Amino acid sequence: MSQKSTEKKSNILAQRLGDLEKRAVRVSWISDIIVVVSPENIETMKSIIEKYGHKRVTVVKGGITRHRSIFNGLKVFAENQSSNRLLQKPEVVIIHDAVRPFVEEDILLKVVTAAKDHGAAGAIRPLVSTVIASGEDGCLDHSLERARYRASEMPQAFLFDIIYQAYQQCTDHDLDYGTECLHLALKYCKTNAKLVEGTADLWKVTYKRDLYAAESIIKDNLSQQICIITDLKEAVAQVGFLLHESLKSQVKVEAISISLSKNDSHLQNIFSGECYNFLCINDKEYATEEIQQLVDMLEKSNIPLLYPVVLILVHLSISENISFSIGLEELTKIKKFAREVKKKNILVYGLLIQCKDHFSLQETVNSAAALTMALIKDRNPELIGQLLVA
Repeated sequence: MSQKSTEKKSNILAQRLGDLEKRAVRVSWISDIIVVVSPENIETMKSIIEKYGHKRVTVVKGGITRHRSIFNGLKVFAENQSSNRLLQKPEVVIIHDAVRPFVEEDILLKVVTAAKDHGAAGAIRPLVSTVIASGEDGCLDHSLERARYRASEMPQAFLFDIIYQAYQQCTDHDLDYGTECLHLALKYCKTNAKLVEGTADLWKVTYKRDLYAAESIIKDNLSQQICIITDLKEAVAQVGFLLHESLKSQVKVEAISISLSKNDSHLQNIFSGECYNFLCINDKEYATEEIQQLVDMLEKSNIPLLYPVVLILVHLSISENISFSIGLEELTKIKKFAREVKKKNILVYGLLIQCKDHFSLQETVNSAAALTMALIKDRNPELIGQLLVA
């Protein structure tokens, strides 16, 4: 395998693990994540966990089949096979495929709640194609009535004792050829699973083309929230308000007015959440200190930087005589800074809002909002360190 292929595979693993870990941090009732991986990928996975600082993840060696891998993961709780830390046996365990990276908290809560009541629960989706059976001659034998059947999806949840007992009773044939966990709970523990309607985003990354679709979805998701940071000056706060009003119809926007020189608890809360896009508005000619503070706060935050974070430094210049200029030395300094933080998966752009009077400000702000959305959606690394003019 080439180095490029290895790096791409590592990135895919990181993206999926990061997505699951991020949800575990956000969902307080998820205590541990067991990642079951093939033996040849264990060291890669451990390095990913170390790199991104995941605290709730335990790596377990997988088996040669799906069921054997799941059984290995369950044994960590039942037999305390974790070498890193003591894991308590959970009341409910969620089983999920890493190749379904877009599971949301709502469906997790639904299957867990249903599993507590029924012993087992799983997400389902309507069939999009009719299922047919062929005869020995290769011709159509019969078809199923599509309206009566559903596609079994993940996540699935179980009372731990039920699913573990089911796996303990499995035959080698079950472990080698079976794929459905809900069926094992029914077959060996007489537990009839509750079926929960899932959402369209539970689709499975199966083919190479699915990776491009997944990447597009993730980029769209990362474009859904912007934090606008202004200082306490009236003109700057006004521009922050106008940008908020212009952007709020397209994305979720949080606007705060603070002093970056102070350890503001509100800003700390923003950085400990899931926001991936930040606009820092000021009226200074050069505000590299402010953007450095934001970078430092990002590095100390809990945000897993699996995809580039966008920081846009917005300079405000409102004057009848527009005289904003930037020297070659300062421009070189900013570009160098942007290249350095790019290594940390942070993209820094400059945006100049420049108008001669307050009457033309709204039009200029609308232009700045359009540029902001373009920078966030494209995340173009070639434009880092550039100063764009609205």
